[in-house]
Amino acid sequence: MQSFDWDDAFANMAHVENSHLLPDFWAKRAAVYRAALSGEKLEEDIAYGDGPRQKLDIVWPEGAVQGLAVFVHGGYWMRLDKSYWTDLAEGARLRGWAVCIPSYTLTPQARIQAITAEIGNAIAVAARRVEGPICLAGHSAGGHLVSRMLCDDSPLPPDVRARIRHTLSISGLHDLRPLMHTQMNETLNLDAAEASHESAVLHTPAGVSPLTCWVGGGERPEFIRQSRLMTLMWQGLDVPTRCHIDDGHNHFTILEGLKQADAPITDAFLGAATFEGNDT
Repeated sequence: MQSFDWDDAFANMAHVENSHLLPDFWAKRAAVYRAALSGEKLEEDIAYGDGPRQKLDIVWPEGAVQGLAVFVHGGYWMRLDKSYWTDLAEGARLRGWAVCIPSYTLTPQARIQAITAEIGNAIAVAARRVEGPICLAGHSAGGHLVSRMLCDDSPLPPDVRARIRHTLSISGLHDLRPLMHTQMNETLNLDAAEASHESAVLHTPAGVSPLTCWVGGGERPEFIRQSRLMTLMWQGLDVPTRCHIDDGHNHFTILEGLKQADAPITDAFLGAATFEGNDT
């Protein structure tokens, strides 16, 4: 009997044509966006720790600030940084939100458990600079990291966690145990204990802050399964949780709507979408 191919299950770039060109495209597009912002609308490299990658940027809106929106990037916890994603702040910024985008230490220099703690520190530092409600979003590995902020062992201070209006996990990873069967684990170094501990589906939520799992209909089936699994698990724990499958999008195009103020995914990011049960 042939074993299941877990490497293929998580191989997003292998199933999207010309995806090898995307990192350079993202970096250039984000740099153009940063250059177009007036100086006072962008604060860069705010330290939230002592590590060289423990830095965050904040993109400020025009006028009164509605609250803090945090976007945590993906890259399987082992690649990319905040500089690739600045333009994704535009939709929330146009709605009056200050948008924080942190970098974090990558594996294998840090274990995933330590990265979870770093993101908690980053959000806490940003929360001291921006008043009002907090909305979290993360993509892929970033979806894992923002979901972990809602768990019973959340690294967030209680007063910061209490300000979270909504969390959006975009194509998030919520069960890390299958990753132990991939070649990526040579870098991730997950063992059974850490993979279980870092799987939000195995945690009790710290409260009842709403969670949306948003995933592209054209993604690898494993990402759709993980979004549905997270939704089913936390709905059973009385958390307002829904799973939305965005047909027509893959693991990368799913993010494009965040640049638009009126896009449904921006509504979801800011907790403005109607929240009536499970979309699927």
